[in-house]
Amino acid sequence: MATANHNLSNYDKNTIPSAKDFRFGIVVSEWNERVTGGLLKGAIGALVDCGAQEENIIIWHVPGSFELIYGSKKMIEKQVDAVISIGCVIQGETKHFDFVCDGVTQGIKELNLTSDTPVIFCVLTDNTVQQSIDRSGGKLGNKGTEAAVAAIKMADLRRK
Repeated sequence: MATANHNLSNYDKNTIPSAKDFRFGIVVSEWNERVTGGLLKGAIGALVDCGAQEENIIIWHVPGSFELIYGSKKMIEKQVDAVISIGCVIQGETKHFDFVCDGVTQGIKELNLTSDTPVIFCVLTDNTVQQSIDRSGGKLGNKGTEAAVAAIKMADLRRK
């Protein structure tokens, strides 16, 4: 497991550009809200810690992870410097998991290919609820924090 001995919340602020002059959009799924709420908290905390102004962070909620694609597309129109798409899909008994995970992955990839605004993929695709909890503020840290750091770096790259 890639994150077994890695805390997702660890970052070195000295290696991250200041987020002070950037606007960020966060699109977060309401499905599995316990997990996505933790990811959102981690993302906002890291953005603010790295200098982002709270008034420059726009947050929209969508019903599920599949809707992240449309929400992110519309968020790009708000002229943000980067978008963070936050969701959580947990393996169940049917192939629904596979279709949603693939669709969201391909949709966000397509937005990155067709838009000048980076869209950060912060969608947990775990086998169990506990794995998602561990990665959304639990014992492995917070993937939302990691996504925020990626958003800052990509927003900086976009401006160069």
